[in-house]
Amino acid sequence: MFKRTLSPRFAETDALGHLSNTTLPIWFEDAREPIFKIFNPELDLNSWSLILARIEVDFVRQIYYGSDVVIRTYIIKVGTSSFTTLQEAWQKGELAARGTATMVYFDYASQQSARIPDSIRALLEVHKLEGEEVIHSQ
Repeated sequence: MFKRTLSPRFAETDALGHLSNTTLPIWFEDAREPIFKIFNPELDLNSWSLILARIEVDFVRQIYYGSDVVIRTYIIKVGTSSFTTLQEAWQKGELAARGTATMVYFDYASQQSARIPDSIRALLEVHKLEGEEVIHSQ
């Protein structure tokens, strides 16, 4: 599991005073950076090998300005050429949002997916959430 703490910025709130629904996908992408580094330690865009295939976000409760948010990132599935993350946003010890993202190991030159190398697969497995574990608190 990876953890990243973010502080809601005033500009990320909406007219209702809570975090805008457009912010969570951005935060979740930001929190996937340690995974990006598994594939590309220097985050060199000239040798990038991932492409986003799908995201899904469930909003559980409102997130407010003024209190930090902890984003937890897990690997939940590793396939031949893709993997899926589960991400959770926690504020004040309560689950506020949960989402998944499916990323594909991608060869931009040939414009097609490729097999995830075994060395990278092993690193992803270290962060895999096993079974139907339920997280109850921060």
